[in-house]
Amino acid sequence: MSDSYPQLDVLAVGAHPDDVEIACGGTLARLVQQGYNVGIVDLTDGEPTPLSPGPEARLAEARQAAKCLGIKTRVTLDLPNRKLFDTFEARVVLAKEFRKYRPQIVIGFGEKTPTASPDHWQAMQITDAAVFYSRLTKWDEEFDNLPVHKVQSQLYFHLGFEPWELHGANNQFIVDISDTLELKLESVRCYKSQFPASKQYVFDKIQGAALNFGSWAGFTAGEAFTSTRALGTGNLMNFML
Repeated sequence: MSDSYPQLDVLAVGAHPDDVEIACGGTLARLVQQGYNVGIVDLTDGEPTPLSPGPEARLAEARQAAKCLGIKTRVTLDLPNRKLFDTFEARVVLAKEFRKYRPQIVIGFGEKTPTASPDHWQAMQITDAAVFYSRLTKWDEEFDNLPVHKVQSQLYFHLGFEPWELHGANNQFIVDISDTLELKLESVRCYKSQFPASKQYVFDKIQGAALNFGSWAGFTAGEAFTSTRALGTGNLMNFML
């Protein structure tokens, strides 16, 4: 059954359409350019939201944003916006997507966002659990008999609106998005219902965060990630250069 779905190298998970673009749109665009198969799962459709005329408009924006980044696979789950909670049912729904698309890397929220939606923190917990559930055997009936799948690596992204410090931990790193920063910004601009003229300052924040993260690693622009495990390599030269 999972053979009917394209296998993805990387799958990014957001609570709402626009989360992933803001957090790691530059990285996803670069991965696509490098020839990797990349997908996005939005746990909710983001509705209701103050300035959107309805779910269809928000979904159309999400499709346009994915197209901008070069991403062909985008899934919107039917979990409730504003009422998103880490439940068994939500974990299973997301784990089914992991079993269908069989990503090597899953990227999602890795922290609370006090000035933004509490759905983000719930999305982190749902994603953590779904990565675990995806590989569990002897539980076929809960997952529509989809074959088990072990995600090889899990990463946390940073939303870009909140202050964040590089603490020197061995599992934090920066991805160079110098060549894809404009694509990232363009993808976020697709969400006209979320970022009208009165919120144009948001793009300054996104760009400022990217320039700051990039400067830490000697890049023009970057995006910050945390690995759930310490980073290691068998090839020091490829790892460092």
